[in-house]
Amino acid sequence: MICNVRRCLLSALALTLIAASVAVAADPPSTVVPVPREGGWIERHNRFNERVKQGDVDLLLIGDSITQGWEGNGKDAWAKHYTPRKAVNLGIGGDQTQHVLWRLQNGNIEGIKPKLAVLMIGTNNSNGNDNTAEEIAAGIEAIVTNLRDNLPETKVLVLAIFPRGEKPNPQREKNAKASEIASKLADGQNVFFLDIGQKFLSEDGTLTREIMPDFLHLSPQGYTIWGEAIEPEVAKLMGETK
Repeated sequence: MICNVRRCLLSALALTLIAASVAVAADPPSTVVPVPREGGWIERHNRFNERVKQGDVDLLLIGDSITQGWEGNGKDAWAKHYTPRKAVNLGIGGDQTQHVLWRLQNGNIEGIKPKLAVLMIGTNNSNGNDNTAEEIAAGIEAIVTNLRDNLPETKVLVLAIFPRGEKPNPQREKNAKASEIASKLADGQNVFFLDIGQKFLSEDGTLTREIMPDFLHLSPQGYTIWGEAIEPEVAKLMGETK
């Protein structure tokens, strides 16, 4: 059957719009597309690369400013728990999952065989409408996949995204949902999951300034809680205990 010109044009337009919507839906979320940052970020990244070239790395802690903070408010807890374990801090303030992915693909884990990598990332992807919980979880999964592919002898401990904000709020809920999805990555053999979020909260869900002064970044007390909370799992996964 021959359609009239107007009907044919409308049909063609509809097909074009459908194809475009399918293409958009097929595009990967920003959380899984590796991208670098600039300025001091690349300098810190390069220092990581120089450190791992020296070898002698048994433990990695990977993340954003909360992980980087082990060098500041967390330095005493780090000295207690991680300096003796030949640990390297791979945290950079402001990082999202896509930035960590880029770092891992560009030297941060090259030539080393750590016993354990501890990952806590995603809160910077959760601001406003930046990413959905599902997209954040996809970014975490991409990082875990990269670690497993490139460090097959290394166990991976994924930590739930820490609570943020003084009181329960939608951003906390988004991060909790992303963490719940990411928890399914755990296989009990190479990938493990641990949620220590409640350790930072009061019974009513309040986050105090004594633990996180800005309701996001940890105080020295907060780092002590973090270190103690994961210590049994870290010791077990590093083969120190059964």
